[in-house]
Amino acid sequence: MKRPIYRTTGMIILVIVVALAATTIGTVAVPAKSVLKMLAYKIPGFSQRIEPDWTKAQEVIVLQIRLPRVLLAILVGGGLSIAGVLFQGILRNPLADPYIIGVSSGASLGATLALLFFIPMGWGGFSILPLFAFTGAILATFVVYRVGMVRGRLHPTNLILAGVAVAALLTAFVSFLMVLRIQNIQDVYLWLMGSLSGRGWKHLAIAAPYILVGIGAAVWLARDLNVYLLGEETAHSLGIGVQKLQRQVLIVGSLIAAACVSVTGVIGFVGLMVPHAVRLVVGPEHRRLTIVSFFSGAIFLLVADTLARTLFSPIELPVGIITALAGGPFFIYLMKRGSGSYG
Repeated sequence: MKRPIYRTTGMIILVIVVALAATTIGTVAVPAKSVLKMLAYKIPGFSQRIEPDWTKAQEVIVLQIRLPRVLLAILVGGGLSIAGVLFQGILRNPLADPYIIGVSSGASLGATLALLFFIPMGWGGFSILPLFAFTGAILATFVVYRVGMVRGRLHPTNLILAGVAVAALLTAFVSFLMVLRIQNIQDVYLWLMGSLSGRGWKHLAIAAPYILVGIGAAVWLARDLNVYLLGEETAHSLGIGVQKLQRQVLIVGSLIAAACVSVTGVIGFVGLMVPHAVRLVVGPEHRRLTIVSFFSGAIFLLVADTLARTLFSPIELPVGIITALAGGPFFIYLMKRGSGSYG
C-alpha cells in the first residue's frame, strides 16, 4: 500500500523540480531561489516576510510568460499521455494514440475552422476553440469507430488503419482551407506544428477544465479497462458493457486530446511513447498506469518544450518538432519489434 504512495509522491516531486528548472531556464536566466520567492510573495500572508530581490522584468517573465507555459505543458503532456493510455487500452494495441488514429487531426480541423472563419469574425474569441476542436475530434472518432467495426464488433487493426486514412484525409482538408484563406496561413501553419509559444493564463483556463474532467473520467474507467484486458467475452460475462465501455473510452480520450490540441496545436507521439514506456516499467494495471503516465508525460513535454525554446535561442522551435524527432524513431522501433498487440 505504501509503495504506490511513495511512487506518486516521488513523481510529484520530480515534476515540481523539472517545472522549476524550466521556469528558470531561458534567454533571461532567473535564479531558482528568486522564482520560489516570487511565488511565495504572491501568497497572502507571505508578502510581508519576503524582501523582493528581483526586477520587474524578471517578475513579468516568470509569472506572465514562463509559469503559465510550464503549467500548460504539464497539463497537455499529462493529458495526451492519458489519452494514449485510453486508446491503447481499448484497442489493446501499443501503436494507438490520438495522433495515429486520427483524433488529433479531427480536432485540428475543427480548430482550424474556428481560427480561419469564426474567431476573426469575433465569435467568442479563443473560448470557442475547444468546442470546435472537440466537435471535430468526436466526428473523426465516430467515423473511425464505424469503419473499424467488423460484424458489429470493434476490430483494432481496422480501426488503426481507418485512423491513418481519416487523418490523411482531414489533414488534406486542413491544407485546402489554408490555401483558401492564404492571408492566415502563417498563423495556422505554426499552430498545426504544435507549439506552446505565446500561451498564457487564458489558454490554461480554457483547456484545464476539459483536461481535468477527462483525467478524472480516465481514472474512473480504469477498473473496467482492467477487466476488458481479459478479453471481450470475459468482460461481458463479468458484467461489463463492452460496446458502452468502448464508446466511453473513445469519447473521454477524444475530449482530452481535443482540449490539448485546441490550445497547443498538434503535438504528436506523446500519447504513443509515454504510455508504452511506462507500461514496461509499472505493468498494465490501468489506475497505476494512468497516474504514472500523467506525470511522465508532463515531464517529457516540459523537457521537450524547454529544448524547443532554448536550443537555438532566440529562435524558438515548435515543440511538435522535438516530440516528432523523438517519436518517429520510437514508432519505427515498435513496428520493427512487431508490436501488433497490447502489452
